[in-house]
Amino acid sequence: QAAEELRAAGARQALQLQEMGRRERLLRADAARAKEQLESFKTQVMRACSLAAAGSAGKAITEQQVVEKVRQISEESQQSREREKCLQEELSSRLSKEKEVSENVEVFTKSLCELQ
Repeated sequence: QAAEELRAAGARQALQLQEMGRRERLLRADAARAKEQLESFKTQVMRACSLAAAGSAGKAITEQQVVEKVRQISEESQQSREREKCLQEELSSRLSKEKEVSENVEVFTKSLCELQ
């Protein structure tokens, strides 16, 4: 009976190892696909940037220049989002004040009418 339990445990472990191997192969394939997609994207960005640079300056650009430009654009985008948020808050504040002033004018006008 103990030998049978050992065989069953060994069979379970063998199945678990097979499953782990299958998962590892899938993960490796996924990683390889992701790497290929990244390289393809990088190539497309470099091609687009090189064409843009060639059109404007007539010279090729380096990968580092592209990375720096992307970083700069990203930072500018973040700054724009922060500025937009500040402007939205300021607009909201001004609209609230305008509403309050409008309500006060209405009360004042009503009071003037009652006095007359």
